[in-house]
Amino acid sequence: MAAAGRVGRSRGQHGLRDLGGDDVIVRSVAVAVGARGARLGTRLAEHALERAAAGGARRAWLFSRRSGPFWQGLGFEPADRDELAVALATTQQVRLFVSTGQIAREIAWRRELDTAGGGAAAPA
Repeated sequence: MAAAGRVGRSRGQHGLRDLGGDDVIVRSVAVAVGARGARLGTRLAEHALERAAAGGARRAWLFSRRSGPFWQGLGFEPADRDELAVALATTQQVRLFVSTGQIAREIAWRRELDTAGGGAAAPA
């Protein structure tokens, strides 16, 4: 049962695009201002990565110009954006970034996933 005053209010969300193969793209992790500081963003991201790995994905990719330290804390490493563009060529985000030239301004990140254990690989 939801607490009074909280019914229907989201504290956070994540977006993940599973391509049905080895690669997934993390589209977003967002946390409401009033819910920040409680590691909700970390838990949402970990949940998304665990679901992706459980579904058989081997790699997670994302673009982020401002949140690099957050993603590095979750084990992501800087990646070659052209490699990301090839791996995720069918996604709307990559097609848009390539067609508009925005991809040249983006920062790509990559993380290997632990599919054997059904969860995200532990950060190094």
